Amino acid sequence: MLQKSLTRLALTGTAGLVFMLVTTPGGASAQAPSAGTGARFAAGATVGYNTGFQVLAFGRAANFAQGFPVAIQLGVGYTSSDAGDPAMARRVFINNATNGIPTEKGHSWDLTLDALIPVQLLKLPRSYVSTGFRHSSYTANFAYIGGNEDFDVTSSNWGIGAGLGSDFAVSRRLDLMVNLGLDYYFSSTLTGHDTQYSPDGTAVNPREEYTYGDADSAVGQPKFRARLATGLQYHF
Repeated sequence: MLQKSLTRLALTGTAGLVFMLVTTPGGASAQAPSAGTGARFAAGATVGYNTGFQVLAFGRAANFAQGFPVAIQLGVGYTSSDAGDPAMARRVFINNATNGIPTEKGHSWDLTLDALIPVQLLKLPRSYVSTGFRHSSYTANFAYIGGNEDFDVTSSNWGIGAGLGSDFAVSRRLDLMVNLGLDYYFSSTLTGHDTQYSPDGTAVNPREEYTYGDADSAVGQPKFRARLATGLQYHF
């Protein structure tokens, strides 16, 4: 219930931010350091919501060739997320025992690679559309206090994403950033304890007659992720 509420909040915030970016009558007049004739580099970090709290550090490079407007951004992030259904995960990956008090926690290490394409949003001078690839190394931990069970379920997911952002100059070299977007991750093999379920229907040591669909329903591996974040960027 909390996860659904947070997702609705993020989507509402995303819609509101899109409206703000499109309708704001003015923007920051200060610009980033002069492009000159060589490549430009920047680095920074953002914090925000991405199915859970996320912190992302990134590096950005632009001005590769004269007149080429697209910048490239590479990011590394950590996201706390929902692990799934502890009772179902236990049945699918271990056994039908019900003893112990269930607890769960999930997280992922994320890699992002984006092309940033400048767009004109009314009076905002430094806005862009982003699109690119994602990779998430996901771990869900399930423990049953008093039940002598504690195990991880892991997956490695590739994905794609798109977003919208704008940089607002605080000084000649420092920007305040606001961005939003939506990512989609493809289904991936789920491995936990001594059991493995794959999207193609194959399984290693499956429990009873459970399938990949059951494992996917039990574990909160990345699928759709709404992003809403803000941060700072420094130009070198």
